[in-house]
Amino acid sequence: MGQLKYKLLIVAATIIWGLSFVFMKDAVDVLPPAWLIGIRFMATGLILAVVFRKRFAAALTKTYLMRGTIIGVLVFLAFWTQTIGLAYTTPGKNAFLTGTYCVLVPFAWWLFARRKPTRYNIIAAILCIVGIGFVSLQESAGDLTLGFGDAMTLVCSVFFALHIVYVSKFTDDCDALALTVYQFLVGGACGILLGACTETLPSVSALTPDFLWNMVYLVVFASCMALVFQNVGLAHVDPAPASLLLSLESVFGVVFSVLLYGEVLTFKLICGFALIFGAILISELLPIKMGNVSATMPIESDGA
Repeated sequence: MGQLKYKLLIVAATIIWGLSFVFMKDAVDVLPPAWLIGIRFMATGLILAVVFRKRFAAALTKTYLMRGTIIGVLVFLAFWTQTIGLAYTTPGKNAFLTGTYCVLVPFAWWLFARRKPTRYNIIAAILCIVGIGFVSLQESAGDLTLGFGDAMTLVCSVFFALHIVYVSKFTDDCDALALTVYQFLVGGACGILLGACTETLPSVSALTPDFLWNMVYLVVFASCMALVFQNVGLAHVDPAPASLLLSLESVFGVVFSVLLYGEVLTFKLICGFALIFGAILISELLPIKMGNVSATMPIESDGA
């Protein structure tokens, strides 16, 4: 029962993140991507700065500022490209294609730590590429093309992978929660600055109660609450089962997209989702199960 309650916390976080793809889809129809991410991250950062004020105050140093800026820019780019992609694709496809970052992380880690991916990582990458083909490639005038929304979502998965690598490197000797506060504040500042330079804010009449509820959900539940659930759960659950539970985020993303957004699941999509999900499980679980812990990375979810 002790382990069960922490596993349930992780599952709760994945449910919240899975549902957030639908909320993000509705929100980006009202607020442009950079403004949406900027406001969401700044609000989250301010809330966390208050909640963890003692730890954040102790981390007001040049080192924390530099590292927080790096991961803040990376997480902004990840969520920004993800949100742009979401505007041009369905929440379910966006959820699964974002999840491919799990497969990319070992290869990104290879570039930084010279730690070669395992054969399981390579098998997972091949499965993932085939799955992406099923999900994203569309036939147009006799040629196979990649939709803009799916392409931007794949770009976001690269930024998520890089973000995880840098977080892993920086938290060796830094407080992870303090860096998280920096991350959101810097990411929020990037979004607001880019939005002010390149996007037009909607009229006040567009900020309906439904939109405001979407933002409350994204800030309070999908960012603050789910983050706490994940961190508490990961502190008490072994990496193998935890990674399996966190990979359910993509599944819940599709479930809520079908139930609430009306996404239609074709046989081709189901095959693609199954291949990508299988690739995520192979990349996350097999290296740990086979005792090759050095080839794995710390678990972290993208959390739409």
